[in-house]
This record gives sequence, structure tokens and C-alpha cells, in this order.
Amino acid sequence: MRPDLDDLLARAHVVCLPMRVRFRGITTRELVLIDGPAGWGEFGAFVEYDDPEAAHWLASAIESAYAPAPPTRRDRIPINATVPAVPAAQVPEVLARFPGARTAKVKVAEPGQRLADDVARVAAVRQAMPAVRVDANGGWTVEEAVAAAAALTRDGPLEYLEQPCATVPELAELRRRIDVPVAADESIRKAEDPLYVVRARAADVAVLKVAPLGGVSALLAIAAQVDVPVVISSALDSAVGIGVGLTAAAALPRLDYACGLGTGSLFVEDVAEPAAPVDGALPVAPVIPDPARLADLRAPAARRDWWLQRIRRCHALLETRAMS
Repeated sequence: MRPDLDDLLARAHVVCLPMRVRFRGITTRELVLIDGPAGWGEFGAFVEYDDPEAAHWLASAIESAYAPAPPTRRDRIPINATVPAVPAAQVPEVLARFPGARTAKVKVAEPGQRLADDVARVAAVRQAMPAVRVDANGGWTVEEAVAAAAALTRDGPLEYLEQPCATVPELAELRRRIDVPVAADESIRKAEDPLYVVRARAADVAVLKVAPLGGVSALLAIAAQVDVPVVISSALDSAVGIGVGLTAAAALPRLDYACGLGTGSLFVEDVAEPAAPVDGALPVAPVIPDPARLADLRAPAARRDWWLQRIRRCHALLETRAMS
């Protein structure tokens, strides 16, 4: 049952988390934490997303805050290191934040950068990590992705290319033309039909994120219907959202890849003390924010008002969807 709007707003804490490096074009992560009767939820749809898309993120936050978590099958989740589109010289500094990790996801195809920058960054990662995957966020055409796949595998293999192109037809064409596995992210979480990319034989791996899909239960339902391996990843979540993602990963029947749930190290400050990876894995446990951190990271009044208005609009959309 969806909570009353007034109750939801009364439980909301709007925070701003400073970041160590620019990631997705931002240096401060704004989001809302909801202190619910069943635990803490997180509403952090990126500010450029429109309300229909953001409403899925609010549904996820409501589920985490008001509904019990699913049964889990494992108590530790292997994670990958996340390397933003930094110069190759900065790679060792970034990887040092992921002790024990054996896999790295490297951001590539950043606007304003060249393929040569991506190749140098991946080469620097390979010196320290046995397994490397790259994430282009749909930044390449098919021809550019074919060239990038060749250049990025010249000195070693890639675990997969994550969302190399923007559309499902492009992913399907690329998959026929290269030997590197293709993973889908935006083509699942931003699609009206999240299963279309798999039915179209356009992906070898499904990257699933809890919040954009509407919650853990929705994610698990999708995972149960795909016939490719699943990777659970963060949507630049706070410690609360990371905890929810770890729960989702722990509930999967199979977990063949390290998950992208180590992004907490990208923040200078978080709402709870981040769990330290041990042998490249994080423990599965609910996260309770530190009240002092919530106070210190509280958003300015204007930004708090912006987020509360967004909750009102998204809540109304969820009500409308429930009645249709």
C-alpha cells in the first residue's frame, strides 16, 4: 500500500553529498532519504530526469522504506572498482579506494575526450586489475563502437562493453560485428519494455539498477525473465541505496559477475560510514544513516523545497498509475 503523501514528506531528509571527482557531469549528488517503518529508502532520480521517469525512483524508495526486504541467498557481494573518465595518471589513486577488487568498470566515451584517452585509461587499469569492463553510456555510434572494441582489446580482453550504443537495434548490430560481450543498462532501465533488449538478442549481460526499475521486487521480477547473466549496479547511490542494491544482489538465484556497488568511495562524505570491502566484497546489511551526518549534509532550503515538490508530483503520478 502506498503511504500517505504527508507521511512520506514528514519522513524525508534531503541531502547533498560532495564528490571526490566529477562523475556523470556532477560534483555534488543530491538525493532524498526516507526514514520509513520498514527501513530507509532513497529517492535520487537525477535532476535532469522528467517526472514520469523519476516516479520509478520514488516507487523504489517507498518500497525500501515501507515494505520488508526479500529473503537473501548470500551475505557478501563481490564488487567492481569504478574508474571515472580521469586521466590515466590518476587511475592508481582511484583504484586504491577499492581494496581487494579484482574487476574494474572504466568510464569511456566521455564528451570532449578521445578514444586514445580511453585506451590509455584502460591500459592503466589493466596494470592493476585482472578483469576490466567499460561503460560508454550510449556514447558511440555502431562504427565508433566497433573501432573502440578493437582498440580497447588490443592489449587484453574486456569482460564486456556496457551500453556502447544508445538504441537496441544498434546494440543488436554491434553484437553481430564484434567478439566482445555487450551489456545493456540504459536500454533496460529507461525502456517502456525492459525485456525488449534481451528478446531482440541485443545483449549478453543485463545491468540492473534498483531505483530506476522501481524497487527490488521489480528488479527481481525482470531478472527472473531474462536468460542472460545479471549485474546489479549503483545509480550513484548513497550508502542507503548501496545497501538496497546489495540486498537485491543477495536475493538473486545466481550472481556470475562482480556488481557495480562500490561507488560509495566516489563521495567525500556519505550519510553513513561506508562499509570497507574485504577481499573485494561488501557485506549485505541494512544501512541506517548517522543523524549527525544527515544534519551536516542537509541540503539548502531552496534545494529541499525543490525535492519535496518533486516528491509531490511523482507521488501523484504513482497514484494515477495505480488507478489506471
